[in-house]
Amino acid sequence: MFEKILIANRGEIACRVIKSAKSLGIKTVAIYSEADKKSLHVQMADEAVFIGPPPVNQSYILIDNILEAIAKTGSDAVHPGYGFLSENSQFAKRLEEAGITFIGPPVKAIEAMGDKIASKKIAHESGVSTVPGYLGEINSPEHALEIACEIGFPVMIKASAGGGGKGMRIAWDKEGVAEGYQSSRNEASSSFGDDRILIEKFITSPRHIEIQVLGDKHGNFVYLNERECSIQRRNQKVIEEAPSPFLNQNTRKAMGNQAVSLAKAVDYFSAGTVEFIVDSDRNFYFLEMNTRLQVEHPVTELITGVDLVKEMINVADGKKLPLTQEQVGIDGWAFESRVYAEDPRRNFLPSIGRITKYSPPTEFNDGSNAIRNDTGVFEGGEISVHYDPMIAKLCTWSTDRKSAIETMRKALGTFEIEGITSNISFLSAVFDHPKFKSGDITTGFIEEEFAEGFSGVEHSEETIERIASCVTMMHRFSEIRRTRISGRLANHMRKVGNDWIARINQTELNISLDPFKNGCRVKVNNAKELTITSAWTPGKTLAEFEIGGDQMQLRVKPISEGYHIEYRGAELDVLVRTGRQQELGSYMKEKELPDTSKYLLCPMPGLITEIHVSVGDKVEDGQPLCTVEAMKMENVLKASRKGTIKSIAVTPGSSLTVDQVILEFE
Repeated sequence: MFEKILIANRGEIACRVIKSAKSLGIKTVAIYSEADKKSLHVQMADEAVFIGPPPVNQSYILIDNILEAIAKTGSDAVHPGYGFLSENSQFAKRLEEAGITFIGPPVKAIEAMGDKIASKKIAHESGVSTVPGYLGEINSPEHALEIACEIGFPVMIKASAGGGGKGMRIAWDKEGVAEGYQSSRNEASSSFGDDRILIEKFITSPRHIEIQVLGDKHGNFVYLNERECSIQRRNQKVIEEAPSPFLNQNTRKAMGNQAVSLAKAVDYFSAGTVEFIVDSDRNFYFLEMNTRLQVEHPVTELITGVDLVKEMINVADGKKLPLTQEQVGIDGWAFESRVYAEDPRRNFLPSIGRITKYSPPTEFNDGSNAIRNDTGVFEGGEISVHYDPMIAKLCTWSTDRKSAIETMRKALGTFEIEGITSNISFLSAVFDHPKFKSGDITTGFIEEEFAEGFSGVEHSEETIERIASCVTMMHRFSEIRRTRISGRLANHMRKVGNDWIARINQTELNISLDPFKNGCRVKVNNAKELTITSAWTPGKTLAEFEIGGDQMQLRVKPISEGYHIEYRGAELDVLVRTGRQQELGSYMKEKELPDTSKYLLCPMPGLITEIHVSVGDKVEDGQPLCTVEAMKMENVLKASRKGTIKSIAVTPGSSLTVDQVILEFE
């Protein structure tokens, strides 16, 4: 067995590999850039080596720097994680030449399957169902348009060497081809150092389902069932589950057999994933093979009990697979929520900065439910503009899909992150959505169900009443606590009453409380009665309540006269006042927001890569104005109305903060 493994990656996946390596008694080496010197993976590893500045093309994907780190530490094997150099055949070849074991597939398999154009040809020749498309390299926007018209719209334009949603665009018509082609090439070059592009038919109403395969160096293969990855935004997976609620056993077996056949065709070994697109009639078509560990591998581990990282290490060491296809089962149901540093209410734009609070739900497995949280961050750490905005992969498992969803809903409700904005509220909204709960999903789910973006969930009248009642309890308790620490004698303390007015969403509710130990009997609008218990105390940012046997978790932050609440996709300001306070408050004017309609403001921290207009230009609604790069993704900012450009405040190469002025309209 190996003595020391260097992990050629960072963040969550580096931490994940370190855990499995240590469980096998293997020492680990982390590499880090200037931005990552205090990162969690650096702290977890036995050794750590500095490899360069923050940009990945100056650190994490510089092969020579990594080889120097290997030589310096005496590592005898390398695990690449996912992304970065994980599917770079030159990296695997250089390791082989240096006598270092690459914990992954053989070089020829990486070359064959890592190139989307070549992989489609091999899949087609191997009898694997493939999506109609152009099995060649696209060399210009004009060529792209010609091919797109031949295939028929809509088409998918994507990087040949891509992955993780980067370098992918959908063109619905001729106008979208040129922009999609250039953006895909730019992202592909930036992320993978390879700007080759391919085009294929985009199948409408599809489901994205992938098969996990595992092979050894002795010709043994198994497929570890499927993962459904249909909940995507901009081709980036957001929620995954295993198994799929859509497949039947016959389709599962057919897809698994084709995946193994493809792996055998390229003499594959190690873990790999064959991705398929599946239509409404369960016809499936090959998309690509990822010759690496997938981000969503934990859900497969949870339903099969197979530690994929351990098996990758064992296979690289020459060991045979420990199980046959007949021994692969499906135990329960698992979900993975990708928790990102992004703001769903601002079109999911990246959020960077220091994490001032990080309190994930407690991990456990009691045999009927489980929570697993794979992460690479910690409280006090930073989310950098240079890397992927993933904070954690929150996973839940239970005996069936409904129970696994409920476990995830509760886990998301108790996940606390402060300092940066996260997508937890959006994830909660998806898990509460009727179509998702029914399993009626496609890759267009987010675009269709959140067509106008995400502005929060509107809860029912009953839920609003429950939230208002809980917050009123909290407010009363805080007021009592405040009077007791004022230093006054008991007979001079201000009396705290039991009758309040809660104002939430412009609605006023009369709340009467009848307190008892650790709770209250509550009457809402002199009619509805509730019994609520809670162990919450002032200062806690997570408040958990029991209401008639139901559980409710609120993330809370004090504001003037009440609390700011986050609950299952909703953010609410709940004001709690006495009758007199409410009367006086009615005379207060609402604060007016400044008019920014004449300005284009930067919606995220990022780098201006291109300005598409000049001063004096007349622009139309939807016309591109500039391109901002953030976390290796290009974002084209477009005009929201007709207008004339009065001034431009930035130039290409400018580094901007949130809401910084880019240009002004007349």
